[in-house]
Amino acid sequence: MRPHLALGLGCDRGTPEATLRQAVDQALTQAGAVRADVAAVASITLKADETGLLALCRTEGWTPVFHAPDVLARVAVPNPSETVRRHTGTPSVSEAAALLAAGRADEMRALVVEKHRLRGPDGRHATVSVARMRSPAPSPESPEPEIP
Repeated sequence: MRPHLALGLGCDRGTPEATLRQAVDQALTQAGAVRADVAAVASITLKADETGLLALCRTEGWTPVFHAPDVLARVAVPNPSETVRRHTGTPSVSEAAALLAAGRADEMRALVVEKHRLRGPDGRHATVSVARMRSPAPSPESPEPEIP
């Protein structure tokens, strides 16, 4: 099966790659998935220089996309947070980013893992949400299925 999931990532400033990796692995386990199932990764522009997040993406071969707070704020999510809004300007980072990365910003039900939180042994927090990607249309080169 080809990659079919999108991750939304949020974290404290200075969160190490190991904590982010642990949070991702836990969220993917909840989804019954593995890292190879990930097709897209997104976060907030405030994390575009986050060393641990960038290192994780580089190691996994993921190209992260970063969204401005006002873009994330327009996505309806099941678990908005006033604390997150105060710190980032949007009530959701991981859930909204996952839905945007999946191409399903208007479909809250696409979230497979809503908001998995982890406080690492380093005391830093990471949040991961997982969404199903929008199914691509079959390509014209795809063979027609045989009908018995």
